[in-house]
Amino acid sequence: MSQFMVEIQLPSVLTEDFARKIPAQRKKVNELMEQGTLMSYALTADRTRLWCVVHADSELEVMAIMSQFPLIDYMEPVISELMFNNVVALRLPLFSLN
Repeated sequence: MSQFMVEIQLPSVLTEDFARKIPAQRKKVNELMEQGTLMSYALTADRTRLWCVVHADSELEVMAIMSQFPLIDYMEPVISELMFNNVVALRLPLFSLN
């Protein structure tokens, strides 16, 4: 399985329909993150671009995953397969039974 970076251009003017779909979008993103399909999801401060790292077998599978997004009609995704994606792991102290 590979990882893919998806760069998404969002509309500069947000409609009421777009705003109504945001809660459903966040729910889907959380679901995909819990499944391990979506590795990261980041939005620029001006809310015009998104970046996602997706775990999938192919670009076609990435598109199928992206098509589940409620906001897909407002998105212009560009998909790039990654050679690697370094992520800082959460480091918890070791638990002692003493």
